[in-house]
Amino acid sequence: MSRPELIVGPAVIRETIRLAALEVPGVLRVGPSGGWLRQRFGGSVVTTRLSGAAISVRIAIVARPGQSLGPLARHVRAAIVAALERQLGLVPGEVTVSVDGVGA
Repeated sequence: MSRPELIVGPAVIRETIRLAALEVPGVLRVGPSGGWLRQRFGGSVVTTRLSGAAISVRIAIVARPGQSLGPLARHVRAAIVAALERQLGLVPGEVTVSVDGVGA
C-alpha cells in the first residue's frame, strides 16, 4: 500500500510564509513601503522558487519604528524556515528578507 500524497498549492506556501513573518514582533506588514500605488502595483511581496528539493524564498517586510533591523530580519527568516519545515514539510533553501521600510 502506498502512502497518501499531499499536494500543496503555491498560494498556500506563500500565505504560510506571509503569516510566519507577521507573527514576528516588530513586523508591521508584509509588502513594500511607500504610497498605495507602489503597494498595489509593486509586484509580489513573497516569491518562491523550487530548486531541487529545496524551496528558496524572497520576502519584503515593513518594520515597526524603533526596531533593530538586522535582528528583526534574522527572526523573520527563522520563523519562515520553521514554518516551512513544520507546517508544510518543505526543505528551506535560501530565505532572503528585505526590510523595505519602517512605518507607523
